Amino acid sequence: MIITTKRQAWIHALRLRTLPLALSSIFMGSFIAFQMSGFRWSVLLLAAITTTLLQILSNLANDYGDSINGADHAGRKGPVRAVQSGLIKASEMKVAVIIFSVLSLISGLVLLIIALEDIYKFLLFLGIGILAIIAAIAYTSGKKPYGYAGLGDISVFLFFGCVGVMGTFYLHTLTFDPALWLPAASIGLLSTGVLNINNIRDIASDKAAGKLSIPVRIGKKAAQKYHWALIITALLLLLAFIIIEHAYGALAFLFMAPTILKTGWAVGKFETPEKLDPYLKVMALSTLFCVLFFGIGWMIF
Repeated sequence: MIITTKRQAWIHALRLRTLPLALSSIFMGSFIAFQMSGFRWSVLLLAAITTTLLQILSNLANDYGDSINGADHAGRKGPVRAVQSGLIKASEMKVAVIIFSVLSLISGLVLLIIALEDIYKFLLFLGIGILAIIAAIAYTSGKKPYGYAGLGDISVFLFFGCVGVMGTFYLHTLTFDPALWLPAASIGLLSTGVLNINNIRDIASDKAAGKLSIPVRIGKKAAQKYHWALIITALLLLLAFIIIEHAYGALAFLFMAPTILKTGWAVGKFETPEKLDPYLKVMALSTLFCVLFFGIGWMIF
């Protein structure tokens, strides 16, 4: 995509194709809460808004951080970033990061005020929310961004999976079910798969910039096997949850399994970033639709 105007640069910086992925954990936790008679529309709406704001914050911080830390250099083969294009100054992007940090915090506070009455639980979730904001910014920004140390996969697994699914379920129901670890880990692994495709695409430019992502550390061939492990394990965990809960209508998620598995084929077949890049969107949307089929199938059948 050729960016020629500042407006286009800002829209591109939002990375709208990543937003469906951010909603996957919220919908999964909400679908399960609905089936267990604890669903609240206010929690779903506010959790979706907060997560979307956090994802946009992460995208903007990533654009800013990669630009100042050298990953978005002239030789990078992936999509052009907003600051890299020169249409948006680094200082302007920094202001946008601050604005979305504040918006995320405000939205999260409203969510917690509505969902929780116990002050200790409120403070616990507030702490988790603040950690989520810090994690979104520190991924590629700061003196020692953890994304450059190859820790992004762990962060995505925890926040997009465990925290997103189980946290949303708890805010709905104020209860916890150990079986939730299965769908939570599944969504975490699928989300990590999205990041893995991104990192395989950028392996050459990341290596040149000293960004030690998992694919840079283990090499492309091993990263391809890693991707297969992520997506197959994720699908098996959902199957295990369905069997345990006797939620056989949720097997409708299998309609998305071929598309998800196709991303494993893609990371092995395509060598150039341009060919692999579309599968980021495929993986993100497939994860969301997997959740939707799972939840709607369970509700209907």
